[in-house]
Amino acid sequence: MTDSDTPHLPPGLLPDEIHRAVKPGTALLRLETTRERGGILDGAWWPRSRDVGAELPGLVSALTEHLGPITRVGLDASAWEDLPTRLVIDDRVVHLDSFPVGDDTVLVTRGDNDHFALLVVPPDTAPDAARTAMARAVRADNVDQAGQILIDTGSGTGRP
Repeated sequence: MTDSDTPHLPPGLLPDEIHRAVKPGTALLRLETTRERGGILDGAWWPRSRDVGAELPGLVSALTEHLGPITRVGLDASAWEDLPTRLVIDDRVVHLDSFPVGDDTVLVTRGDNDHFALLVVPPDTAPDAARTAMARAVRADNVDQAGQILIDTGSGTGRP
């Protein structure tokens, strides 16, 4: 794609193609090459279900492709079915930590101490609301917490 083919959008907006591509099981990431990540959230994830064993491998594989090896994932145990302490994903052990972070957030760690926070869109969210929530979460200028984004976009409160 040449520069003339690249759509020029106002800062912080995503191209329409992203909205069409988002469906359950999708993760959107906002990856910055600077040390300081300005927004509260680094991305968004819309799992198909609350089954960690079925959903997390796809997310971790996608994140590993862009971020490098993922070592830990922090989830709220009350929001997920049968949260194990670790999973083997792509021949690597990924430790799962139960944190009361809220069911609207997942914390991902690469290396020893590099954390990424992702909005978790509830599986049963309507597609338009999910796309809107995910687009808002990955805006570089986002200052809202995950739960507030879900409420504002009609995606629910994050409770199953």
